[in-house]
Amino acid sequence: MKTSRSVEKRRQGIVEWVGAHGLTQVDELAERFNTSQVTVRKDLTALANAGKLIRQFGGAAPLPMQNFPPQLEAETSSVLAAIGKAAAQRIGDGCRVVLDCGSTTAALLPYLHDKQHIVVMTNSLQASNFLTQAPNKPNVLMTGGTWDPNSQSFQGLMAEKMVAEYSFDIAIVGAAGIDVDRGTTTFNELTGVTNAMADAASEVVVVAASNKLKHKMPNLELGWKKISTLVTDSGIGYQDKIQIEQQGVSVVVAAFGGE
Repeated sequence: MKTSRSVEKRRQGIVEWVGAHGLTQVDELAERFNTSQVTVRKDLTALANAGKLIRQFGGAAPLPMQNFPPQLEAETSSVLAAIGKAAAQRIGDGCRVVLDCGSTTAALLPYLHDKQHIVVMTNSLQASNFLTQAPNKPNVLMTGGTWDPNSQSFQGLMAEKMVAEYSFDIAIVGAAGIDVDRGTTTFNELTGVTNAMADAASEVVVVAASNKLKHKMPNLELGWKKISTLVTDSGIGYQDKIQIEQQGVSVVVAAFGGE
């Protein structure tokens, strides 16, 4: 009989293996960890729900690179998964979505599997790889542009022009930092694509963990006037939430864990 410790050890091993080797098929993982494909599928579903990897048809892929301290990794993964799930609930069948790069935006990918006839444009190669193998077969568009290794995404004028050629029902973007007075902030000066996404969408949803409120960075990315909704977690302070809502932004607090 398998103990919870052995299951946890195997699942951690799967996360590490997928993180090191990229997209990996179920049969390969079953052979690697000397278990059945049925067990591996259960493991991948559990790990995807926990926000530790991206479940793909026939296998799994790693989330975009994250720089979290080890002691915070499990909690952070749960937070991102909850935020991703809450954000995905705003996407209906037939929706036209433009998706920015980032670990928090990637966290909603597993929750798009039941959305029918959606169109998704993204500047994230990893997101497009996931979506093209998703069982619901969304229509996937890539922005093209100049590859930025820091953000693992396509940026630049070509990407901005491609986004501007379309109109979308919803834009899902992340945030490196949040200033309650100004909006989303970043150290990166490559903000053109994110702004183009916001301009092209009827609704702009920012997905960001509450700890981003502690990160006030010098460059304004999106002002609150461009943002419709902030999806975050319960770590957001009451005053911060009220102040953001006073800017005309809806704040959605995603529940996770025992909440």
